[in-house]
Amino acid sequence: MADARAVGETLAPGDEAEGNVAIAGRLMARRGQGGTVFADLGDRSGQIQVWATLDRLGDAGLSLLADTHLGDIVGVRGTVVRTRRGEISVAADAVEMLAKALRPPPDRHAGLRDPETRYRQRYLDLMASEDVRAQFVTRAHAITGIRRFLDERGFIEVETPALQPIYGGAAARPFITRHNALDRDLYLRVATELYLKRCIVGGLEKVYELGKDFRNEGVSFKHNPEFTMLETYEAYADYEDVAGMLEQMVSRAAVEATGGMIVPWKGGQIDLTPPWRRVGLIAALREASGIDVMEHRDAADLQARMRAVGLDAPDGAPWSKLVDGILSQALEPSLVEPTILMDYPLELSPFAKRREDDPGLVERFEAFCGGMEIANAFSELNDPDDQRERFAMLQADRAAGDDEAQPADEDFLTALEHGMPPTGGLGLGIDRLTMLLTDRHSIREVILFPAMRT
Repeated sequence: MADARAVGETLAPGDEAEGNVAIAGRLMARRGQGGTVFADLGDRSGQIQVWATLDRLGDAGLSLLADTHLGDIVGVRGTVVRTRRGEISVAADAVEMLAKALRPPPDRHAGLRDPETRYRQRYLDLMASEDVRAQFVTRAHAITGIRRFLDERGFIEVETPALQPIYGGAAARPFITRHNALDRDLYLRVATELYLKRCIVGGLEKVYELGKDFRNEGVSFKHNPEFTMLETYEAYADYEDVAGMLEQMVSRAAVEATGGMIVPWKGGQIDLTPPWRRVGLIAALREASGIDVMEHRDAADLQARMRAVGLDAPDGAPWSKLVDGILSQALEPSLVEPTILMDYPLELSPFAKRREDDPGLVERFEAFCGGMEIANAFSELNDPDDQRERFAMLQADRAAGDDEAQPADEDFLTALEHGMPPTGGLGLGIDRLTMLLTDRHSIREVILFPAMRT
């Protein structure tokens, strides 16, 4: 239909183009009387009017169009005309019923109001709303822009297992499935990190993967158990290099998806133009909460301090979880403009390299925008002995009751023992990025078929 409308744009009112066109789409509206019927057909690109007359279609063709129902899929052949009122139309010479709709479409004007229906029957949501269709086109353009950006920088796209014998790369509870032929349990991956690092060890040097991760966790406006993640790994780079790349990549995706680097957000706007604000995590936490986490290194002490300032601090949580709780409660909601928080405590970052000037901190950043985390990055830990010690710390956390602490991966340690060059790694949440680019405030809005309760 877009091609037919483009032809019509060249016509003056009352003119008819040469040559025939064929269009097909869903019947959105129909009106007319006597020997003339007007119908609106719609597809992904929009709508176009069909102008059907008895002298061009004959009794059978006009009757077929007159007997269609809203929602039917109709094909039309004819010529593009521009009516005297300036309406671009297809003057029909032939009409064909392509698919019959046995259920009525959503009301054209009221649309779908119930969120449950919109998410569970997304096809109705797409059918009813051009805006919803447009936001998923925006998502696709953003992903295309990201791929193009990385390909131009010499990265190669790879695929790693979604079913893994040992899960890892993030603090999360996994989904478990049974493989009958192998007679063993496997895990849906929580991250692609450890396999992509194996690629770096093998000499691929610049790799990325755009794919699904799965985490058996609760749902919220920014969490869905199945989500899309970009992870990149670049040899001979560090987290400072990755931070610069992230700024350029997100701004490039914004331009490709929306046409600019300034996007609307909750009645205001967000400027994604590089460079973004950068601040140390410890200082930012202190400013937001009044707590210097490095002065409260005991979990019980930090818990008491958090409760004293009105922050939730669950019993039994390890120190790392409490620090993350301060971040999520006191700081994260205020980070609306693009902000990169640098240099995290070691306990929060089992795969990041230590800072040479302060071994208690690691070379890690998280990027925030719109009041939520959108990216996480490290100078990757490539010392197998240090990594083994970090795994031991995680096993202690598991023994203490932290069911999100990941198990040790001996095969990954073996890979590191073969030598991994200094590497910068990045994880970027595609769903949350799409929320930013489309001014949507729930992750369910930007996932075609989100997980729902029964």
